[in-house]
Amino acid sequence: MENLNADERFEKLGLSLPPAPAPLGVYKPYLIDGKYLYLSGHGPVQDDKSLIIGRIGEAFNQEEGKLAARQVGLTMLSTIKTNLGSLTKVKRVIKVLGMVNCTADFERHPFIINGCSELFAQVWGEENGIGVRSAVGFGSLPDNIPVEIEALFELV
Repeated sequence: MENLNADERFEKLGLSLPPAPAPLGVYKPYLIDGKYLYLSGHGPVQDDKSLIIGRIGEAFNQEEGKLAARQVGLTMLSTIKTNLGSLTKVKRVIKVLGMVNCTADFERHPFIINGCSELFAQVWGEENGIGVRSAVGFGSLPDNIPVEIEALFELV
């Protein structure tokens, strides 16, 4: 997969992209500033446009939470592909901020956000798909989604 571009790598994974979400508030889902692409916080949108709902440590275990974070990553890829036309417009991932809606005793926030980070590494390769990252727990997130992620990318 090393000689493939990001779109080809994604195709090989056999995954599907959910619809790119429309803003539900006063914000832009993405912003380009020079050579940087900023993505607003995204939630886990499913193929039917519904959201995955529930708190980790309560409605979901850590494996299910990791899958929810992967779904957030797919939603973010959908925003990129829908608005920029191709995943190849992204040179590399710079920063990921992962927010986990979890019970007070849950401590594996980085494990959850790996669901998104591992997807990005598969799409853009280890060198360009892994950036700096924070993974933190929250007492709640909008609509009771289990994971919200925002990111910064460098464009080609």
